[in-house]
Amino acid sequence: MKPAPALTGNGASIPNVPDNQTQRIVNKAWSFAHLLRDDGLGYMEYTEQITFLLFLKMAHERTRPPWKQCPIVPDGLDWPSLFERDGADLESHYRHILAELPRQGGMLGEIFRRARSQIQNPATLKRLIVDLIDPEDWSSLAVDVKGDVYEGLLAKSAQESPKGAGQYFTPRELIRAIVDVMQPGLDDTVCDPACGTGGFLLAAHDHVVRNHGAALDPGSAEPTWTSSSPATGRASAASARRHGPKRTRTEGGGPTTTMNSPSATS
Repeated sequence: MKPAPALTGNGASIPNVPDNQTQRIVNKAWSFAHLLRDDGLGYMEYTEQITFLLFLKMAHERTRPPWKQCPIVPDGLDWPSLFERDGADLESHYRHILAELPRQGGMLGEIFRRARSQIQNPATLKRLIVDLIDPEDWSSLAVDVKGDVYEGLLAKSAQESPKGAGQYFTPRELIRAIVDVMQPGLDDTVCDPACGTGGFLLAAHDHVVRNHGAALDPGSAEPTWTSSSPATGRASAASARRHGPKRTRTEGGGPTTTMNSPSATS
């Protein structure tokens, strides 16, 4: 029997989680969500700030062993430059990062497009950096662990503001069920005209990799999606990054992402 969803302190449900590590991280993320909620920051705004910080941390992790990749975030705008600061200097530098990274182009520019800091208390920002984001080796965690945190916050945001919440959140179980019924293959084009954070496109990608991985041509597919909303554009670009895209470009104000999967467009 599938376990019942865990509950937060205020009785809201969070996604089912597979192990103690995931539960610990999800609970920690929720505790900060409640803290910032008390400061007037909504769950969607909190999720966006987590997206920015998590991206910077993971980009830094990828420059270290075992990946040793070339940095994609310019020096001085990266995670170490943020981590070493405190107080007003930290708040000012975070705002500077969010102002400069949209100018970089590609997926980096898309994730930070029109980004701005909504965390008014430097001490709270420092706690997010030191206590929530920095202790974890996010690049080594399963995608589902990060997905549980991200989707749990999106689900709560949908509960908080039902009007228009569908553009951000469709339950993962529903997405998987629809993809399993449709069974996308190597020659299919997957179209989601209201892609939001890209959940259906990424689930289709995972389905094809899982069932046809050995037959994939790494250079044959260019999944793309365009969002008219900066918030959903940033979220979908971050989701794509979490799934390891090969290269990116920007079209029509939204992310265009290449992965080893069938053609996918919105």
